Amino acid sequence: MENPLTMKELPAGERPYEKAEQKGVRSLSDAELLAVILTSGRGGENVVSTAQKVLIRAGGLKGLLDTGPEELREVSGVGPVKSIRVLAAVELGQRAAAERQAEVRAPASGPDEVIRHVEANMRYLPREEFHVLLLDTRNRIIKSVRISQGGLAAAVIHPRDIFREAVKANAASIVLVHNHPSGDPSPSRADIESTRKFSELGKMMGIPVLDHVIVGAESSASFSRLGLC
Repeated sequence: MENPLTMKELPAGERPYEKAEQKGVRSLSDAELLAVILTSGRGGENVVSTAQKVLIRAGGLKGLLDTGPEELREVSGVGPVKSIRVLAAVELGQRAAAERQAEVRAPASGPDEVIRHVEANMRYLPREEFHVLLLDTRNRIIKSVRISQGGLAAAVIHPRDIFREAVKANAASIVLVHNHPSGDPSPSRADIESTRKFSELGKMMGIPVLDHVIVGAESSASFSRLGLC
């Protein structure tokens, strides 16, 4: 059995570590970045080639967002440890991007601004998640909080969890957001009923629910536009 080829065995001009040291991490291609995480390929194949096969299997870089470890292990040379390494790096990047986005109080005075803020991070999630955007008195986003993460079909949401976060952040109002892994952003009966309940509670607490946005695969739905909020 051939030993796996590491990055040290690549020609000097093709080694991602050396390239990153000389030109910076941003100079690396997607496959080279992934090669740094994988560290070695399968027997007889260099690690960059293995990384390219991982990207092909996932359907590109964004495909890694909803690719599971079992799927990554279908690529020869990627075992349990490497698959978790890759997915951990993807998750870390997602969290860093979310934190940076939250540092800037982006405006959320209308559905278009809310959708622009949430679509990139929520469109390709494999499971349903429910988030709340906490807004200040000028309708700027203080921060986004994930309230619940469900199975493939549904997330369980408790009103106390939503409004506890709003009170802690001294939010003036909130916007509810969740995704439909099915890809269809059309509100379900349960979505409509729960939003009505949350809106009533918000009025009682003086923290109005301005909108509820459902993120789908190709488009998003706004309750305020639909006259449901």
